[in-house]
Amino acid sequence: MIRSAPLALRLSSRRLSSSISSQCSAFNGKGRLQSELCSKALTSLRGPSNRHFSSSTLHDISTVDIDSDSRIYAGDVPLPLTTDCTIFEADDIPTGKYPVFRVMDENGVIRDDAKGPQYIDPELNEEHAVKMFRTMSRLNVMDNIFLNAQRQGRISFYMSSQGEEAVHIGSASALDNKDVIFAQYRETGVLMWRGFTMSQFADQCFSNSGDLGKGRQMPVHYGSRALNFHTISSPLTTQLPQAAGAAYAMKMEAVRNGSNRAAGVTVCYFGDGAASEGDFHAAMNIAATMDAPIIFFCRNNGFAISTPVADQYRGDGIASRAKGYGMASIRVDGNDLFAVNAATARAKELALSENRPVLIETMSYRVGHHSTSDDSTRYRSTEEIKKWDNEDNPIDRFRRFCEAKGWLDEERVQTIRDEEKINVLQALESAEKKGPPALATMFDDVYKEKTPELERQEAKLLEHVAKYPERYTGPGH
Repeated sequence: MIRSAPLALRLSSRRLSSSISSQCSAFNGKGRLQSELCSKALTSLRGPSNRHFSSSTLHDISTVDIDSDSRIYAGDVPLPLTTDCTIFEADDIPTGKYPVFRVMDENGVIRDDAKGPQYIDPELNEEHAVKMFRTMSRLNVMDNIFLNAQRQGRISFYMSSQGEEAVHIGSASALDNKDVIFAQYRETGVLMWRGFTMSQFADQCFSNSGDLGKGRQMPVHYGSRALNFHTISSPLTTQLPQAAGAAYAMKMEAVRNGSNRAAGVTVCYFGDGAASEGDFHAAMNIAATMDAPIIFFCRNNGFAISTPVADQYRGDGIASRAKGYGMASIRVDGNDLFAVNAATARAKELALSENRPVLIETMSYRVGHHSTSDDSTRYRSTEEIKKWDNEDNPIDRFRRFCEAKGWLDEERVQTIRDEEKINVLQALESAEKKGPPALATMFDDVYKEKTPELERQEAKLLEHVAKYPERYTGPGH
């Protein structure tokens, strides 16, 4: 078995703990302060004690078949790996660190020949696999080109999803378009998988006349009523309470129609930083108490803008918080497309069949900057970024799996990337040539029907433009 982390990394905290223990023994009887400081240092390294839980609520994770290997994820903490797709109940919490579910390793090799295949869709064939690879590649190519477009001053802002492509496509491919999506701002691939076109992405980023949002949102704030993808809003975590309400509404609609199963599951994506906001608690609590069929999908990519997770929380990530809400949860390797897909599919079935929320935490790494307003090399090294991009790239991991199957080779991979580059550039150039929305459209779709006040304002604007036509000669006027 290929080890997921160097032995030195997995043993480093153990050695440091031993070193502190030796030094602490020298303080015996030499003062209360020194003893307390040593105790705190050791507790920080070894993890919190579970003494406050009764033995009846502790789950012996050896029954979940935890691998001997561990893996360094966000926060530089080694986490145990498992090949069991176990969604833990709130009263069945794991002892120690919450395990990470994984199907294939960094080389695209299935970790457990006996269990791994059951988590791969039996209908997966070359056509579907290549579609997944192509969509991840398109997202990556789009990110690179649109980032450069912002640097060139062609668009005002951009946020990439580099390093998290498997989170997007793995989860989106386990959902149907009738499932309702509430996103944060780094789930472009989810919308792409659903059928949002390159032209639609480009039009939104240019805020032109083709933009479905009529140019009223900053770039990357996509939305599509047709694809059940709610428009993204900038304020962090606002989508969580909204999603909880939407899930409850879908449940009540099913009840009114004589069914106990909602037409679709609500999926709410958010980052580890959003989990530090108050709305996270409000949404989790109301969803749990009202038995809402929703998946809370946390992308733990290691950073909340510039704040590393080590400075965000002292507990064991996000999945472990589910117990406090009486909620089921699972932690997943976010760079493993198959693991993300399997966990999402199981969470969806659990949420819909039993009318209750599920929390998924995917462990990944944000390779790109937070946004084009950020320079992440000010708070992390370029070596760290390159290491993740080279050694655990989610696209490369899936590519290696497909190559082993004979579905991809070097030539086909390059052809796909070349084709997607052409498609993205064509969409970019086309969007750039379109003018902004007509001035009068600012009054459209504010409400379902225009109010008398809006009609009055619109009439005054058009009267003003007609009076001073020489001042309004540009595109959109």
